Amino acid sequence: MAFSSVIPWQPSGLIPLALALPVAALASSGGALLAQQGDPEVRVLLASAAEISLRSLGRPLVLRAEGGDSPVLLELPPSASLQLRLAGGRVWLSSSAGERVLPPAASYWLESKPGQPPAETGTFQLQQRHYRGRLQVRSEGAKLQAINHIGLEAYLPSVVGSEMPPRWPLAALQAQAVAARTYALRQRKPAKAFDLTATVSSQVYKGVEAETASTREAVASTRGQVLMYRSSLANTVFHSSSGGRTENSGDLWSQQLPYLVSVPDFDQRSPVHQWEKPLPPELLRQAFREIGGVQRIDVVATTATGRVRQARVIGPVGTLVVTGPELRTRLGLRSTQVRFEVLEPRPFRPGPEASRLQQQKAMAFGAISPPPPVMGVIDSASGTPAQAGPGAAAPSGPAPRQPSPPSSLPSLVAIGRGFGHGVGMSQWGALAMAEQGQSHERILSHYFRGTELRRYSAP
Repeated sequence: MAFSSVIPWQPSGLIPLALALPVAALASSGGALLAQQGDPEVRVLLASAAEISLRSLGRPLVLRAEGGDSPVLLELPPSASLQLRLAGGRVWLSSSAGERVLPPAASYWLESKPGQPPAETGTFQLQQRHYRGRLQVRSEGAKLQAINHIGLEAYLPSVVGSEMPPRWPLAALQAQAVAARTYALRQRKPAKAFDLTATVSSQVYKGVEAETASTREAVASTRGQVLMYRSSLANTVFHSSSGGRTENSGDLWSQQLPYLVSVPDFDQRSPVHQWEKPLPPELLRQAFREIGGVQRIDVVATTATGRVRQARVIGPVGTLVVTGPELRTRLGLRSTQVRFEVLEPRPFRPGPEASRLQQQKAMAFGAISPPPPVMGVIDSASGTPAQAGPGAAAPSGPAPRQPSPPSSLPSLVAIGRGFGHGVGMSQWGALAMAEQGQSHERILSHYFRGTELRRYSAP
């Protein structure tokens, strides 16, 4: 949709943003303030697999077992590879020197050789991506977990570039940087093996390749800034596009947070502000096997913004009631702000040139229906249709409705708005506000009502 349709932003409708500097703040697992000096480290799960392949970049690396005084297990020269695999409860190392089993340890560390500064392109390569910081490899069940330990401010330029196009205005990138920083600090879990994942289940982190000059500037210019609500870090969740209005957190999740309330969005320019998704019978059969596919989807309850709370899915062999999020997951929808229409299949009308085989194939796949049976009365004794004839009585009502065979199930179309859960900051809305000249402070105060922008202690 044209940018001219974006709703003008009205600062009078916003709660003023307080900028209090400096404030020493860092989250514990519960989000309370703790004073701490320096750049906090975050732990990001990059991969979980039985085998992990790694490569050094422009500097030599060393592999050590858990413990600061443990001997070096391997020194890896620049641009060299190694593989770690879990087999029989032991970790095996493969490199140019051959294969051997590593001594038992709680975890193993791959890091820069002492005295060697890390390369600008990163420290190591995993799954075709370059990463800064150190890598911890630990076993969990039948898999190895690769966990990147990295300073928060070094982590963020990649997150901003992974979550938002780097060509967007600086104010939008700055808002994303503050939201991502606050979210990462709030997710720190000292008792757990890692704090965040590198996917949308936390926030997307694609390594050095996602960094650009603009994302580094967005992080550097907001260094240490976090969003607070009273004495705790705010839950700064974000999504792509709300479809016109963001959602109350309590309408989607178990808790209504006072700053995560529904507000007007300015995402009309988003390519997913409005969307449609065809739902052919085969997709619907795969999504709802337990009821034999789908004949109709009825939305039973919605939130105030129109997102599905509950829906009734009607199939040939049963009915299922599901929540909006479950419906979205099963059907692969962009959001739960959606309605459904039934598309009756267009019947196939074979011409005189169509062969008998073509007609049989069409009939088999449901493109045409077999000739209808002769209508007649139901024989009460046998339960079968009576033969029609000159003296046969006409049926007194419509013929009993028979279950539709799978081949004749209809196609549906999902008609929706927005992309994502719809709570917190809309990224496309942040773009519109930035293009209208609004600062990152104003963007954040619009989507996170009543929060304050502060600094935690950082050099």
